[in-house]
This record gives sequence, C-alpha cells and structure tokens, in this order.
Amino acid sequence: MHEEIEGKKEAEPLISQLAGTGTILLAEDDEALRILSRTVLEEFGYTVIEAANGEDAISKFIQQKDSIRMVVLDMIMPRKSGKEAYDEIVKVRPDIKALFVSGYTADKIPMQNIAEQGVELILRPISPRDFLTKVRDILSKKA
Repeated sequence: MHEEIEGKKEAEPLISQLAGTGTILLAEDDEALRILSRTVLEEFGYTVIEAANGEDAISKFIQQKDSIRMVVLDMIMPRKSGKEAYDEIVKVRPDIKALFVSGYTADKIPMQNIAEQGVELILRPISPRDFLTKVRDILSKKA
C-alpha cells in the first residue's frame, strides 16, 4: 500500500508536466492510431477534434477555426497529405501551431518548406510521454 501511494506521488508531477488545455485538431487516416492519440490527449486535458484525412481536416478546421489551438497532422493521408492540409489551414489562420507525425523515415517524407515554416515533425513509434511533451512544448511557444 505504501509503495502504491509513493507511485501516485511520483506520477502527479509528471501529469502536471504533460497536461494541458485547449482544442487540438488531430488528422490521422489510421483509425487505431487516431483513437490512441485522441485518448492520450484527452486523458491529459485536451479537447480533440478528429479528422480521417486531409480534406476532412481542412473542413473541420474551417468550421471551428477560432477554438482550435493546434493541429496534429499525419504526413501521409488520402485526400490531401498533412502538408497539403496544413498549407490550406495556414491560409485561414497563419498563427496556427502545428505538428506533423509520420511512420515513414525522414527520407521518405516530402519535407519541402516544412522546416522553413517552423513546423516540427515527429516520427513513429513515439511514446505517449514524448508525444505529450512535444504537444505541450509547441503550445507553449510564442507565436
């Protein structure tokens, strides 16, 4: 019992370091990965709007552009890639924070202009802790 309580005490600072608030648009064509990512984000305080492809992401972003703080976009999706979706989204809100995610190696991803636009990329597999840390870091950056 004592060990259980100590474990909880150690977990509390971690939760406060990783937890956040705000709405995130999550675009991922792989349903299992989308559900996993949504669950992780919601368990740590975020509200998540899901999109199944690039066009869906653009549509949902336009509908709720004022409430979305950040977009998390899979790089390779049907009906517009993450990069193509981002290019449309940034026309609507140039200040939107973004994170690209991919399961492909960096040499297989169309990287043109991504670094220049100040958008970060993380490669899967990634632990929930590293994913949440990256999201929180991006959200805390000044525009």
